[in-house]
Amino acid sequence: MKTLAVFCGSSRGASNVYLDAAKKLGKELAKRNITLVYGGACVGIMGAVADSVLEAGGKVIGVMPSFLEKREISHKNLTELIVVDSMHERKAKMAELADGFIALPGGPGTLEEFFEIFTWAQLGLHHKPCGLLNINHYYDPLVALFNHMSDEQFLHEKYRSMALVDVEPNGLLDQFNTYKPPTVKSFITEKQT
Repeated sequence: MKTLAVFCGSSRGASNVYLDAAKKLGKELAKRNITLVYGGACVGIMGAVADSVLEAGGKVIGVMPSFLEKREISHKNLTELIVVDSMHERKAKMAELADGFIALPGGPGTLEEFFEIFTWAQLGLHHKPCGLLNINHYYDPLVALFNHMSDEQFLHEKYRSMALVDVEPNGLLDQFNTYKPPTVKSFITEKQT
């Protein structure tokens, strides 16, 4: 695994525990020589994870739409900043560059990014690991929802298990290293089994 995309909030969150955990992830990425691909901002958890990778001697690629770059929230010290035209292009570029995807705490935008990439995995459009870094149990309600979807047969169990979850960066990255994607079958084939 050479590059990981991280989706996360441009806010700091209600507690320093979120910033501290983002920094811990950044240090671990640099230690493992994994390049960070992220949204390119210098603020909030986004800025914290990027700064910690850079401070530890790692590489960081930011991908930012031009309308956000013009608001001067782009990080000025990245290894590389790629400016694209739209949010759609941002997600596509991040998906192209990354070998896996981690969601840190964030708002609707973070969830939208994670769900799109998770859905692409479920459809077999990529075979890269997708994980939730469950800082301060932030994603407990989402994990419960995935379990409920599976119990109610709206999410096949093998696809539910594609959402890797851990409270520690090391644990999540170790899961990424051993991840084996499930075989994706057509909807008709699965319905008949």
